[in-house]
Amino acid sequence: MSNFAPSNLRKTVLDMAYYGSTVHVPCAFSIIEMVSVLYGKTLNLGKSYDDPNRDFMVLSKGHGVMALYACFKELGWLQDSDIKNYFKDGTKLKGLSDCHVPGLEATSGSLGHGLSVAVGLALGLKFKKSSQKVFCIVGDGESNEGTIWEALLFASHWQLDNLVVIFDCNGYQAMGTTDEVMNLHSFAAKTKAFNFETLEINGHSEKELSEAFETFAKSTSKQPKALVANTIKGYGVSFMEKNNTWHYTRLSNETYAQALKELGY
Repeated sequence: MSNFAPSNLRKTVLDMAYYGSTVHVPCAFSIIEMVSVLYGKTLNLGKSYDDPNRDFMVLSKGHGVMALYACFKELGWLQDSDIKNYFKDGTKLKGLSDCHVPGLEATSGSLGHGLSVAVGLALGLKFKKSSQKVFCIVGDGESNEGTIWEALLFASHWQLDNLVVIFDCNGYQAMGTTDEVMNLHSFAAKTKAFNFETLEINGHSEKELSEAFETFAKSTSKQPKALVANTIKGYGVSFMEKNNTWHYTRLSNETYAQALKELGY
């Protein structure tokens, strides 16, 4: 039986980072509740990741890919051996989102381009008169890129009401806070100005996430949808929360054990 509980998904992320001696744990942690609700109850995944009638979920902030891998494990798309061999010789899993990995829709290690892929998918589905939906998780840091805003303008122009853009607003990017590097607030005001149907929520509340996705699903508006999800980078492990050094820090035996303890393991 699948277990999309956020604590379970965070444990899988920790396991991968520990076994692979790799980084990018906090940026995966900030989207755990989002992917829990998406893969656990929102997305129509069809029979498998290659079902042509499935909904699409594009991870534009490709550094958070371990959060998706954790969901893929619960879906049976990945096995325990994939988790334990993460980042080791012969693994099929990359440290950034890569479309060559089954289940990942876009290669998005180069930030700022995943949303354009999602918009293209949504437009194609419109031309096909399909009822399929496209969801895209975008980082607030990668939104410094002009391609993000070009894609939003394009989606608005073509009235892509089958598109849901989720902004992971965790307040940090690689080299500092988003306010220090490029202050883009408010995302809600900007997306509304771009003629998106916009909601702003607590991105760690499964209830608010579920209600937002249900609201969008019932909407009769022709507008594309934007969900501004306010989150905490590193959420769930106290010494990682809002501590940007953990973007590049590897787990030791001690920090791995401490993080698992905080998650209840």
